[in-house]
Amino acid sequence: MPKHLVPWIAALAFAAPAFAQDAWPTKAVTIIVPAAPGGTTDIVARLLADGLSRAWGQSVVVDNKAGAAGIIGTQQLVRSAPDGYTLIMGNIGPNAINYSLYKKLPYKATDFAPVTLAVSVPNVLVVNADSGITSAKDLIARLKAEPAKHAFGSSGKGQSPHLSGEMFLQRTGTKAEHVAYKGAGPAVAALLANQYTFMVDNLPSSMAQIQGGKFRALALTGATRSPQLPDVPTMAEAGVPDMVVTAWFGLVAPAGTPPAVVNKIQQSARQVLLAPENAQRLRAMGAEPGGNTPEEFARFIDAERARWHKTVEAAGLSMDE
Repeated sequence: MPKHLVPWIAALAFAAPAFAQDAWPTKAVTIIVPAAPGGTTDIVARLLADGLSRAWGQSVVVDNKAGAAGIIGTQQLVRSAPDGYTLIMGNIGPNAINYSLYKKLPYKATDFAPVTLAVSVPNVLVVNADSGITSAKDLIARLKAEPAKHAFGSSGKGQSPHLSGEMFLQRTGTKAEHVAYKGAGPAVAALLANQYTFMVDNLPSSMAQIQGGKFRALALTGATRSPQLPDVPTMAEAGVPDMVVTAWFGLVAPAGTPPAVVNKIQQSARQVLLAPENAQRLRAMGAEPGGNTPEEFARFIDAERARWHKTVEAAGLSMDE
């Protein structure tokens, strides 16, 4: 090979990956939802999938893989190629709480490349509107009067609604059996059918039923009241102290995904989340849109993992038992 061509060949070889990443995506992208359809994880993933498919000119498919506290869907992501074509709608359960609940997880924190926070939401204490329960104090009184009669539902073991329900029992000195479902959709349907007494659900999952008069909202886990439900008290106002919980959901890629691809996904997701019509829709559901950088999201997840470790340890909870 002529010597004068060597630098050009080297330059082209170096530039090829960059050109490939600039062109990304060139095929369909999958967002795994580690829960059943109908819950907050699913709602946010579908909003993002629609907006990203328009932005990229490629299909973005939502793949629901429910079960085992988000572990099944998370395992699928870990087994995926680190090329940006498979993402997951991570959340507080599999990406923070599970590390403390399970002694042995089939994944570790270093298996992931955080992309961006999608939304953060308060949780809401709800009962069936036909239950006759009209306030948190009323619910507490019933639980104390009939400790063996009541149960609370959640979107799955280890998820924020499960831990919030356990925290509610601890803070109020009450007891109720936990019933885990494969996502918020089935849990909401079961409460509509009066199959258990109460749930501390992510607000967007229950908002339609609250607004439709099917659920009665008794209290919110946010530090302040929600603009969408101004008449619903915070837990502190309802007489339940030290119970501020914020659930969150965000895009996560497999570790090793090229930084240029991660950054492109983050920037596109931020534009989708903060588009006026989408931001308005999310806020109407009680969610606050995100869009932070991969570095900021990684630090946030680390802090959440440490915070929930303290909560789980203090409660003596374990899913291995």
